[in-house]
Amino acid sequence: MSRNLPLRDPPAPVEALAGRSLVLVGLMGAGKTSIGRRLAARLGLPFRDADIEIEAAAGCSISEFFERFGEQAFRDGEKRVVRRLLAGDPIVLATGGGAFMDPDTRALMREFATTIWLDCPIPVLSDRVAGRTHRPLLTGTDPAETLARLSAARGAIYAEADLTIACQDESPEATTTRVLTALLAWRRPRTLSVTTGSRSYELLIGCGLLARAGALLAPVLPQKRVMVVTDEGVARLHLAPLLEGLARTGIRAESVTVPAGEGAKSFACFERLVDEFLAAAVDRRTTVLALGGGVVGDLAGFAAAATMRGLPLVQIPTTLLAQVDSSVGGKTGINSPRGKNLIGAFHQPLRVLADTDTLTTLPERELRAGYAEIVKAGLIGDPGFFAWCETHGAAVLAGNADAQAEAILRAAAFKAAVVGDDEREEKPQDGRALLNLGHTFAHALEAETLYSGALLHGEAVAIGTVLAFHLSVALGYCAEGEAARVGAHLTASGLPTGLDKLNRRFSAARLIGHMRRDKKMRDGALHFVLARGIGRAFTCPTVPPQSVTELLREAGCEE
Repeated sequence: MSRNLPLRDPPAPVEALAGRSLVLVGLMGAGKTSIGRRLAARLGLPFRDADIEIEAAAGCSISEFFERFGEQAFRDGEKRVVRRLLAGDPIVLATGGGAFMDPDTRALMREFATTIWLDCPIPVLSDRVAGRTHRPLLTGTDPAETLARLSAARGAIYAEADLTIACQDESPEATTTRVLTALLAWRRPRTLSVTTGSRSYELLIGCGLLARAGALLAPVLPQKRVMVVTDEGVARLHLAPLLEGLARTGIRAESVTVPAGEGAKSFACFERLVDEFLAAAVDRRTTVLALGGGVVGDLAGFAAAATMRGLPLVQIPTTLLAQVDSSVGGKTGINSPRGKNLIGAFHQPLRVLADTDTLTTLPERELRAGYAEIVKAGLIGDPGFFAWCETHGAAVLAGNADAQAEAILRAAAFKAAVVGDDEREEKPQDGRALLNLGHTFAHALEAETLYSGALLHGEAVAIGTVLAFHLSVALGYCAEGEAARVGAHLTASGLPTGLDKLNRRFSAARLIGHMRRDKKMRDGALHFVLARGIGRAFTCPTVPPQSVTELLREAGCEE
């Protein structure tokens, strides 16, 4: 499809529409009506002008309405008209300059339309509105001064629109072409709704989300103030675009940087983080933004949960592992010398932004580690998704953005369904505990390597998953061919699948000792997630310790 559309092209199948209306917002003089008419003609959609519709409904001009009833009555009528117009089939709608300022009207537009801000320089606007007498806000004022004041007051709200077009002093035809070009290039984030007993929120997946973080988060933030928590490596790569994206919509942000790596999930870092929040004089409406991988998400989330008995939280995961796993579900926490994630809290976020552009900065090893959690979703309860992984996994690992977004959506959707049914892992059988497939082995391996980074979490999960399937075979639950298929795919994906890949010797007794201190222990018994086949996982509280010892010996462990 050509990106430079001639003026008389037939209606363009714009993905950004997706059966939705287009709403043009901006200051008076931005050209919303003239560009809206041309845009509607080129897209084959009806055009409506909210001001004309309001005048028809009121039976008088907008100036007369303002004079008789005041601005608030006008805004109330405007809201009703916009609701009526957007409730029907898709249209192109030009709105008055103040329509987008009303929170209810703005929410209505987000639900039913793609919004476009025509951001025009004040000198151009002043020339266009000079001499107009039907603009109530310009009556008896200097147009340039009034427009500058309105721009200062409204700019941060207009920036919440889906698309911003930096207009120039050009013809309406030229601006219309630039709007269409932007629409053709734009992709609405994929959205997954997560519903738990304590909160409902959305996971947004797509490219360029950091730059649009302000627009995507403004609707859910209790106030326009946030504390960004990130680590040193992520800060170098992604903090600046995030802060710029927040600033566009007037969100005031302060940042706190912690060391990179699993070592940051400690009492010392937790204490420092909480102290930083309190020193910044946060209040209970100040939101914590966790920008980083699972370590940052767990640490910042726990600090948010504990400070003032709970600050709002937004997760902005920058690794594949965090985007599909730790950012969804509300588990937060830090490590103890006695085990991983033993200190923590359940604290659901307000929203999750998974920007797939951040994956382009990941080392290949980190990307593969995250992929292990994607595969795990299919192995637990979705054999069709595992088959999808076998077909498309190479594209995910090669950096195909569409394949990555689809994999994140499907894996996170599976987790969201499980979490929604068992938010706090209270079901004694199955439920959220199923998400621990491979984790009993994985956490023991991580503890034995002292969380040093020698073994990434996803790598440990890959090894643990293969061991869990082999244990299932040994106990007679699963066919050997199913376990072989799992191992073959993980190996083909470049993940370690056996202890022999770690270049060190492990003690079976020491690993089982770590397992006995795992938080999944119940009544002193080892609990494992096993499988009757691919997509048929179940929790098993009756695994004989001797069977685990024999399996570990066969895997290469010493006594």
